[in-house]
Amino acid sequence: QLHLVQSGGGLVQAGGSLRLSCSASEPTFSSYSMGWFRQAPGKAREFVSYITWIGDSTEYIDSVKGRFTISRDNDKNAVYLQMNSLKSEDTAVYYCAAKYYRHSSNYDDYDYWGQGTQVTVSS
Repeated sequence: QLHLVQSGGGLVQAGGSLRLSCSASEPTFSSYSMGWFRQAPGKAREFVSYITWIGDSTEYIDSVKGRFTISRDNDKNAVYLQMNSLKSEDTAVYYCAAKYYRHSSNYDDYDYWGQGTQVTVSS
């Protein structure tokens, strides 16, 4: 089992940057692929990015490619989402999630979730 704790987020102007962090205390963190999802008001939760358990592959939703970067540090049991050139449409609650070993872009496949953090981009 993993207990994921998120930090970061907040209010930023369009074009600005934010970094989200998600950490776990359990050493089994390195066995989990990690994903970031977001949910805007009135919309379904959507996939943003994932990184494999070993960190050798990443994927992004088209709308964030070239602007967001996912990374992980298994020594620190943490995953990060660096968000640059933020747009108003990036405003949402962002969630990190963990899936045992194999990666996925489907939120139903994920086993554990962080508490969520609000990202608001003002135009």
